Formats: sequence, C-alpha cells, structure tokens
Amino acid sequence: MSKAAQSTAPESPAELAADLQDERLIRTEGLGGAARAFGRRVRGGDLGSLPVVIGLVVIWVVFQILNPNFLSANNLVNLTLQCAAIGTISIGIVLVLLLGQIDLSVGSVSGVAAAVLGVGFTQLHWPLWLTVIVAILAGSAIGLLYGFLFTRFGVPSFVITLAGLLGFLGLQLWILGPNSSINIPYDSWIVKFAQQTFLPPWAAYALAVIAAGGMFLSDWRRNVRRRKAGLSEGSVAVVALRAGLLLVGLCISVWYLSTDRGTGAMFLLFVILVVVMNFFLTRTRWGRSVFAVGGSVEAARRAGIKVNRVFISVFVLTSTFAAVGGLLAAARLASVSASSGGTDTNLNAIAAAVIGGTSLFGGRGSAWSALLGILVIQSISNGLTLMNLDSSYRFMITGAVLLLAVIIDSLSRRSRASHGQA
Repeated sequence: MSKAAQSTAPESPAELAADLQDERLIRTEGLGGAARAFGRRVRGGDLGSLPVVIGLVVIWVVFQILNPNFLSANNLVNLTLQCAAIGTISIGIVLVLLLGQIDLSVGSVSGVAAAVLGVGFTQLHWPLWLTVIVAILAGSAIGLLYGFLFTRFGVPSFVITLAGLLGFLGLQLWILGPNSSINIPYDSWIVKFAQQTFLPPWAAYALAVIAAGGMFLSDWRRNVRRRKAGLSEGSVAVVALRAGLLLVGLCISVWYLSTDRGTGAMFLLFVILVVVMNFFLTRTRWGRSVFAVGGSVEAARRAGIKVNRVFISVFVLTSTFAAVGGLLAAARLASVSASSGGTDTNLNAIAAAVIGGTSLFGGRGSAWSALLGILVIQSISNGLTLMNLDSSYRFMITGAVLLLAVIIDSLSRRSRASHGQA
C-alpha cells in the first residue's frame, strides 16, 4: 500500500479509544466536533444553562435601552452586592432540589441566624467571631433536625419545612424579644466586609488568572485520566478556548467594575461558595451520590449508596447556607429586625435556583444555577427600581419568568425522554 493510501486509511479498531471502537458511536473531535455535539444535545432537550444566559442578555439589553444607567459600573457593583445574600441561600436550594425535595424555611432560618448575630453581639456582648460561628451552627442544627425527621419518620420535606417556616419565625421573634430592630455597629468587621471591602484590581486580575488556569488544569487532568483508561479525550483546542474565553470575560468584568469601586468581597465570597459546591457536586463521590439519589432513590439504594446519609447531609448544607446568607444580609443592612429573612426571601431563593436551570424533578442542575438565577432576579428588581416602578411589577415579572423556566424545564425533560436521554 502506498504512503498516500496509508494516510487516508481509516484507523483500525485497535488504534481507537475503547469508547470509540463501536462504529455506531458518533465521534466528536476538535472544535467542529464539539460544536456538533453541543447542537445534538440542544436538539435532544439538554439545554443546560443556555436559556437563562440568553434570558439574562435580553434583560440587560432591554433595561439598558430603557435606562442608560443600568449597565454603568456603579450600578453593576450594586447589583453584585445585592446578589450575594440571597444567592448564598439559593445554593442550598439547588442542593435540595437536586434530590427532588424542597425547603420552604430557608428565609426563617436566615432570620434566626441574623437574630443570633444581633442579640449575641450587641446585647450579650459575645465576641463577633464566636457569634458568627454560633449563628452558623444554629442553621446546621436545624438542617440536622430536618434530616432526622425526613429519614426517621418519612415526613415529606414540604411538610417539615413548612412547619419550620412558622416555627423558626417564632424562634426568631423570641430571640429578638421586645426589640423591633437591632443595629449592628458600622465599625464591626462583618459590616465592613459586606459594605466597604472591595478587591484591589491586581488581586481581582490574579483571581481571574487562577480561575482560568484552574479550569484548564481540571480539563487537562480529566483528559489525562481518560487517556490512561484507554478512553477518548476531549479536544485540547476546546479546553484552551474555554479557559481563554473565561479569562477574557473575567478580566473585562474586573476592569469595568474597577472603574467604580471594584469587585465586592461579599460577592466574591458568594462566587467562591458556588465554585466549591460545584467541585463537590461534580468531582466527588458525595456529589455523584446526590445526583444518583435525585434520579432514583431506589436505584441509588440498590447501587450501595447510603441514601439517608445523603439526605441528611443535603438538609444540613441547605440550612447552613441559609444561615450564612442571613448573616450576609444582616451585615449589608447593618441591622436585624423581625422582618429579616421575611418578605420574599424564600420565594427569591427558590426562584433563583429554578430559573438558573435546576430541575424541580430532581437529578439535574448545577451549583452555577444559583449564580445565574439570582443575577436574573436581581437584574429585574434593579432595573425596575431604576425606572421608578413599584414592587408590584417586580413580583409579576419575576413570577412570569419563574413560570417560563418551569415550562422550559418540563419541555426539555419531555424532549430528553423522547430521545431516550431522560
């Protein structure tokens, strides 16, 4: 056989990766293959974060047209700070929704944590660090109680957390006592952290480089592991392109926010929590167990997964994130009152998780849903405030967006089922 014939001859099965030796499998190599694979996933109903990203872009364009100040650096800095507290609570909602469960009491739990902070620091004169720890542990204890009731007695999570919504609201009022409002000193480090701490540009750029490098290294190590296992690898060009686009996007964001006050430390904490939970969900045995239990409890149990442990751990994390979000909200307002954690905290936290792409049916979602969803909700709220419209419009528009997100989730689930991918 000539050299030309040899160069055009197809690879023998022995030369192919183990997962590509079946000729019925679709090969997706290079940038073109990745693009075709993405198109097939979308047509099959696996939309991922695509709808919410498109929706966020549309919202920003519309509000920028209606009010040129919407995309100003000053307003975007305010927007990021507004996202942190409820966004942190929404991370926990993502976790519990992945199990196909719900927690209706996250607002009340955040209010209890805020009340502990206010009373413990200003009236009992506990050290601030100790007060923060006690408040977070109180949230964890509530989640442990939920997990025990759910796994021991089989009470539906809807009923347990609905009772918790009422019961812990009462506990919050009891902790506050006759005080309708408690002010947290502006010179305390937690208030300074929430209101006045912004990253210097060099630190923000360094974090952007670390984030992009971390993505590249993670994908590269995944390719190495697949190669050692005799499986096909992802395209190096795709890995480099993803990391490059992330770096460029982050650097542009840092530069633009730095023209005003910069990147808020509280928002950075929220993003770090999202990244950490995304790592645990996608790179650990515990995370795989969460998705397995959310997909089918019985199948997960037959596979040897300690289902009760998964449920308890998720309920504990959900309430812990609610407590941390309550502390951030109290610090940003520098006050605690009977309304802390009330009003629309519950609804916004749940709506952010669903709008961000977490399925109500369990087993599908991402920690990034909390970030994307809260950006959508706070963008709507922020834009309507700039237009001097009252909260009635915000509730109606947010409700419509939430309904649309659920409809898209239901349709994509039906599409995946029809394509044999559910």
